[in-house]
Amino acid sequence: PDASVLDCAAARAGYLRDVAGFDPTFFGIAPREAVFMDPQHRLLLEVTWEALESALLPPDTLSGTSTGVFVGMCNYDYAQFAANAEGADGYAGIGGAPSIAAGRIAYLLGLTGPAMVLDTACSSSLVAVHLAVRALRAGECTIALAGGVNLTLGTGTTTALEGLQMLSPDGHCKAFDASA
Repeated sequence: PDASVLDCAAARAGYLRDVAGFDPTFFGIAPREAVFMDPQHRLLLEVTWEALESALLPPDTLSGTSTGVFVGMCNYDYAQFAANAEGADGYAGIGGAPSIAAGRIAYLLGLTGPAMVLDTACSSSLVAVHLAVRALRAGECTIALAGGVNLTLGTGTTTALEGLQMLSPDGHCKAFDASA
């Protein structure tokens, strides 16, 4: 791989200092289960809670409502780590499963609307929002939580994308731009 592209991508990437930092008991998750939870699931739970607080929607008032959960997610690095981890058990199998992410949120909040995870690569979050709007318009849900997550935890994904010339040489995202 061209080191200059990787260096540029690395310099402009958004890094989280502590993807392991998570309070599982706040979300009613056993610490043993949390060990094998994909950090993307953890982030989704935290950001969902924060979004509800910001919207002045107390999370405990949503239980039993037809609120929908639409999640875009297209990176599964953690599943590979968890499957090969020492002490891996049943939680390792579901902890990294993308399909579980929206269900975790719906289960935590007691939601009865549609709950789905979709992967359309770079457009996953945008498509999640699109589907949420369609579900609202169709009356499939009364409230929709929509968003996405993408944590690249190893260098393999970045190296593969660079090898396919899928990373911007200057490190800038140019979605929907002719120079993308």
